Amino acid sequence: MSIKITATSTCDLPAELVERHQITLVPLYVSYGGGTYRDGVDTGPEDIFRHVEEGGPLPSTSAVNIADYQALFAELSPEYDHVLHITIGSDFSCCYQNALVAAADYPNVHVVDSQNLTVGQGLLVLEAALAAERGASLDEILALLEALIGKVDTTFVVDKLDYLAKGGRCSSVVALGANLLKLKPCIVLADGKMTVGKKYRGVFDKVLADYVLDQLTGKDVNQDRIFVVHTRCDPAIPESVCAMVRQFGFHNVITAVAGSTISCHCGPNTLGIVFFRK
Repeated sequence: MSIKITATSTCDLPAELVERHQITLVPLYVSYGGGTYRDGVDTGPEDIFRHVEEGGPLPSTSAVNIADYQALFAELSPEYDHVLHITIGSDFSCCYQNALVAAADYPNVHVVDSQNLTVGQGLLVLEAALAAERGASLDEILALLEALIGKVDTTFVVDKLDYLAKGGRCSSVVALGANLLKLKPCIVLADGKMTVGKKYRGVFDKVLADYVLDQLTGKDVNQDRIFVVHTRCDPAIPESVCAMVRQFGFHNVITAVAGSTISCHCGPNTLGIVFFRK
């Protein structure tokens, strides 16, 4: 039985993993400077940061539309026994709803809401691809995803709140106060929603050691795999975090760079760790 795994571009999996496991990514859209571009195809994070640093307004993002999904499913549906599409969390985008509408015309297309984003979604996409390679049936993969969705542990620390303020996710006053006090909030994804966790204080690269300890100490962690994901950090910073998390016995430590859609909302110098709890 052939099962094709597809996902929205927001899963932020490294290109090497996407290619190795033959995962098809469907780009969201990013609009700025009078144009609209496909995430990861026509534009990248550095284009976003350059636009904002040159004084441009924060870009907007939009979901994969129904027509795009219909074109994708029309292409893939005849080639595979099943097509499994895993979307960014439905609380963050209408990709899931649009995919469901498009999939209604294709009995062998199945849509899963990851209830997550960036490599929190990516972990699920990768597990689905690995299961398909092992020869698991569609029902087995769907059951696996259902069991894993609630076990994804996704958190990240934001250096400055400027992008969140520009995007309307926090007030400019709050952002200014946090920046002046050198507060670095930890954003936590739980039950498909984002909340603010602990607020760290100090220089970004220094608070990350405390952040890693807080996230990995005392948790029943699945040590198979962990992602360290970031947006334009000094290369030494993710390298340092990778060294820290290796001390917790993870078998695979993977570095990922967040794509344009995620970067639009959190800005540069954001770093997170993402793994499965047991």
